[in-house]
Parts: sequence; C-alpha cells; structure tokens
Amino acid sequence: MTTPETDLRHRHVVTNGVRLHVVEAGPESGPPVVLLHGFPEFWEGWTRQIGPLARAGFRVIVPDLRGYNLSEKPPGVRAYRVSALQEDVAGLIRALGYTRADVVGHDWGGIIAWALALRQPEVVGRLVILNAPHPAAYRRALRRPAQWARSWYVLFFQLPWLPEQMLPRFGRWALRGTNPAAYLPDERRRYEKAWARPGAATAMIHYYRAMVRLGGLGRGGSPVPPIRVPTLVLWGERDAALLPELAGGLEEWVPGVRVVRLPRASHWVMRDEPLRVNNLLLEFLSGSVLPGPVT
Repeated sequence: MTTPETDLRHRHVVTNGVRLHVVEAGPESGPPVVLLHGFPEFWEGWTRQIGPLARAGFRVIVPDLRGYNLSEKPPGVRAYRVSALQEDVAGLIRALGYTRADVVGHDWGGIIAWALALRQPEVVGRLVILNAPHPAAYRRALRRPAQWARSWYVLFFQLPWLPEQMLPRFGRWALRGTNPAAYLPDERRRYEKAWARPGAATAMIHYYRAMVRLGGLGRGGSPVPPIRVPTLVLWGERDAALLPELAGGLEEWVPGVRVVRLPRASHWVMRDEPLRVNNLLLEFLSGSVLPGPVT
C-alpha cells in the first residue's frame, strides 16, 4: 500500500491523440517503470506496489488507461483496439522523455504489455506480466470448453447497454481476492466512483467489444514472433477467469521466460500477496534475478 510519505504526483499527458491521467512517484532521475492496470481497476490497483518501487529508487509511472477514471474516453469501439492501447503506452514513454522503460501489466494492462513487447520491443526494457495470457497461449486455450466457461463475461459484454447497467454489480463481484485485505471498504468506494464517471462504463466494456469484433486477443492464425526482452510472469493459480495452463509452455514464444506461480493467490495477485509480488518485482527489475526457469 502507498504510505503517507509516498509523494504522488498527478498530471495529464497527451499521447497518441488521447489525454491520459498519470500518477508518478519516486525520483525523476530513477529508472522508469510503467505499471498498467486491468479491468475493472484504475491506477489505484497498484497502490501496494507504488511505494516500495519508489523507495527503491524507481521512477514509477502509473496511468489510468484510456477510458478509465480520469483519462479521456474517446467514443466508439474501434478506439479501444489493442493496437491503439499499445500505442498509448509507447507514446507515454516517449512523452516522458524516455526511449524505453520497464513495463509491468496486470489483466488488460498485461495484454497491452504483451502487445508492446511483440510489436514495439524497442520501448520495453524488462517485461513483467501478472495474470494476463500471452495471445498465442490464449488462442490455444480457447480450444478448450473450460476456458470458454471462464470467459463467459466476454460474450456477455458484447450485448448493448445491459453490461453498462450491470458494471457496478459485476465489479463488486469480480474484485474478490483470497486475501481479506485485498480491497478495503474505502478503496471499493473509490472504485465505484471511478466506474460512475461519465462514459467510463461504456469505455471499459468497449475493450472487450473491440477484442471480439476487431480481431484482438485470441483471434487469427498467423505465427507470433518471439519476445526477446527479459520477461517475468507472475501467476495467481486461483484465478476464476483464466486457466492455470495459460502460464505454461510460454518458452515456445518467450525464450528464457521465468514463470512464478502463486498457489494461494487469485486473479488479483498483486493484492492477494503484495509482499511476495513486491519482492519479485524489485529483484527482477533491479537485475539481481535474471530470467530463467519456470518455478
């Protein structure tokens, strides 16, 4: 959790034609690390990680993704295709004066991070993924009825207007970790406030509409190029939405990847086991632990 002495700096950055709300912490001269949240969160999803990373000397950069919370919410499904989301992050890194940064992504933030490492690896120093499937692994998993059963909400989100109406109830149901302190009452209230901002519900759900309608994650049969940047995957094995097998066999697409499974953690792995996740992040991002075998 961020602590009172953690200095959080808020600003807006225009990148790729969209205005993003960005929270920063840590020394501006420190090595940059970008934390990308998922659905249905916003920048506060990383509050357990921001302080430790900042105190370790990193310049921590945490945007609200487009459509979320205080960031701009462009209209239309096409505005939320993965290629646009990936360009947002690449543009943010450049707008802040860097040619590359370490990128850490969870859930949709992880999907965007995978896309960035695949399509623009020159802007990624080190890559950390938390419970977000590699596109080729997800494509393979969708051959199994068990993954479709877990992905039921993706199909529900294709309906008009009803998912928007149900978002607060769905969000309250979804944000349930294995740690009782994963989401405290005041944090949940701030999440609901973020979901209630004008246009936010539709924008958030458009991520899934774009994924299905515009050929995003899991679609297509073209070969996936290997990811060569140093990569760490952290996987909570009690994920209700994603099969544990999605963290297996990644060496085929990510040579040298290190996978760490957390058996007691849910999809919200950085909330369920913040101390272990923070230690793994600090070791990997500092270079003291190199990519290596699956654990």
